[in-house]
Amino acid sequence: MDGSASKTRPNSHRAIDELRDLIFSGELAAGSDHLETELAERLHMSRTPIREALLALEGQGLVEMRPRKGARILALSPQDMGEIYEILTALESVAARNAAMASYGDDDLTGLARAIDNMDTALEANDLRAWAQADDDFHTELVRLGGNSRIMSVVSMMADQVRRARAMTLFMREKPHQSNHDHRQVMEAIRKGQPEVAYKIHHAHRTQARRTLLGLLDKHQLRSI
Repeated sequence: MDGSASKTRPNSHRAIDELRDLIFSGELAAGSDHLETELAERLHMSRTPIREALLALEGQGLVEMRPRKGARILALSPQDMGEIYEILTALESVAARNAAMASYGDDDLTGLARAIDNMDTALEANDLRAWAQADDDFHTELVRLGGNSRIMSVVSMMADQVRRARAMTLFMREKPHQSNHDHRQVMEAIRKGQPEVAYKIHHAHRTQARRTLLGLLDKHQLRSI
């Protein structure tokens, strides 16, 4: 983003991004309460953009607005995450199948290939945060290639909660080498025009990811209070 764009960007948009970063990093801990005045001082903004940002984050399921108590940072519920992953598994698998039916060429799959390469590079460098970003890029591109705007909308709505859960468990799990392998297999099935293969591989991949995540949330008691 260039300097002129950043100067004209609404403070409420900047507040959303900064508050999301604080929530995902754990600096605004799950279950904690924060007044608008406190957050405004922390981000060096007035209360108006903070209020607008908090209302937007409430709509994304990250905070709960409480009269006279400010915003409560919502904790993760294993039950909620299980339901979200169940939906994502179904919809992303359909997207993978649709993509494999679309007769894409190598040029169309450069986004997927780049994401997988970045995932491999991140693991070699033991940079799990970079791996997580590349993983996000892969799933986002896969859904886009599926070509169903309603699937894109639903997956986008749930993506924040998935990122947050993964951020909390990222350093508790084994290195995700199998995930990289699965992604490459999905891309190859799309390239070869094998819709059912793409569907089955991605469905199994997301099912295993759900099992791993919920196991970690339960084991470490990372749940709502």
